[in-house]
Amino acid sequence: MDGQEITGFLIDIDGVLYTGDTPVPGARVAITSLVDQGYLFRCVSNSTRKCRATIAARLEQLGFDIPKHTIFTPPLAAVRFMQETGKHRAYLLTTGDVDRDFEGACSDDGSTAVDYVIVGDAGDKATYASMNHAFRCLIEGADLIALEKDRYWMATDGLSLSAGPFVTALESATGKTATVVGKPSKAFFELALHDMGLAAQEVVMIGDDILTDIGGAQAAGMRGVLVRTGKFRKDVCEKSTILPAAIINSVCDIGTLL
Repeated sequence: MDGQEITGFLIDIDGVLYTGDTPVPGARVAITSLVDQGYLFRCVSNSTRKCRATIAARLEQLGFDIPKHTIFTPPLAAVRFMQETGKHRAYLLTTGDVDRDFEGACSDDGSTAVDYVIVGDAGDKATYASMNHAFRCLIEGADLIALEKDRYWMATDGLSLSAGPFVTALESATGKTATVVGKPSKAFFELALHDMGLAAQEVVMIGDDILTDIGGAQAAGMRGVLVRTGKFRKDVCEKSTILPAAIINSVCDIGTLL
């Protein structure tokens, strides 16, 4: 790949290392090869259904050797954001066990008197009642934090709505603009870059979403490489104004970039 020498990688998880319940062929070998060759990497995922520990356990179950501390998810960025503002009352509109990443960082007494409404991929918990409660919190003064604003993701049974459409609905209803703390937020990418001790110019982002992965990486000063796995769609790529530094079949072709 043209440009400054590559010394590290940021790698998306869902759609890049695995899809559904199946590892992408060659992905485990690719990660092992990076480690053996001395490259640094961090996994940056917009997944907001699982806490960091659960994601690490799932990767281990699928045969990957990826420690928990190398995984960066939007809740980590949200917690840092709340710590910086000194506010901690929050209504979480999420599902799964992602709330574990917020333990000790925020509180919710069930009322609408909160500082933040924090929205992730809530799945079946995104009901009229939960969305209306979020709406009321926002109308009464809370600020809106989007853990991510992806439009959709590749679930086991096919493409499925992510948090983006629900965040947009709340923005439309309240006139407020969400602070996005996951990809493509520059601050989110910088968390992982800082942890590796590398400059953006030294790092390549590998992802399956041309907007949040590739566009976000480029805005943060990195090169972005798109994979043809996960939610990659040729027609979406062709219509996009974002031009990846390269497009590869899957993460197993990462060696062609070195």
